[in-house]
Amino acid sequence: METAKSMLIKITEKLHSAGYKLTPQREATIKIVLEKETEHMSAEEIYLAVKRRNSDIGLATVYRTLEILSDIKVVNKISFDDGLARYDLKQEGDKHFHHHLLCLKCGGIEEIFEDLLEDVEEDVEKRFGFQVKDHRLTFHGICKNCQ
Repeated sequence: METAKSMLIKITEKLHSAGYKLTPQREATIKIVLEKETEHMSAEEIYLAVKRRNSDIGLATVYRTLEILSDIKVVNKISFDDGLARYDLKQEGDKHFHHHLLCLKCGGIEEIFEDLLEDVEEDVEKRFGFQVKDHRLTFHGICKNCQ
């Protein structure tokens, strides 16, 4: 497992290669994303967490940083049933976006890192001549704790 420090270095390199600088505000935002990587936080939640540590940051700056991180494929922007865009750290070496289990009772989100759709992708490519670049899958149901 990579450390947050080594991941920050890799993200910084990606920012630089895309023509962006690592400003203190971007670094603070990235650190929260790294620390809370399993929480699927919204931009507002990330902003509040950053604001507690760095009062000199604005919500618009956090939004812009998250959009940049999404554009350079550091985070995935996802939407669940609550209508909020949430941000999920992209795992190093992932070929595809990972899957999610969304509990309809408690709102909990679990991640599945195994690619469950490889056979489906092959079938789609063969039958429809469609070159699959990525897919997103969220299962909606009731988690073990709520059953």
